[in-house]
Amino acid sequence: MATKKVDTASFDSDVLGSSKPVVVDFWAEWCGPCKMIAPSLEEISEENSGVEIAKVNIDENQDLAVKFGVRSIPTLMMFKDGQHVDTLVGAQSKSKLAAWINGAA
Repeated sequence: MATKKVDTASFDSDVLGSSKPVVVDFWAEWCGPCKMIAPSLEEISEENSGVEIAKVNIDENQDLAVKFGVRSIPTLMMFKDGQHVDTLVGAQSKSKLAAWINGAA
């Protein structure tokens, strides 16, 4: 399953209402480190069917960034059963991203 674009209107149903753990990638087009981790997140999404990966563009959804206290990007937040359970800030290698996702999920 590929990553899913999520916005303010779909956040509650796609993230908080998901039956699976969801990793939310808060990112922006102009963010170099965000672009660096994007292919890794796509690969992890394809390899791990037990977790969904959602992407929130902070320029288009500033209210979500403010609501969740995103101060730098990329910021990854794990949600389980509608609750925020963990956060990872900054670009990481694919292996570190996968280990964090598997550990938090």
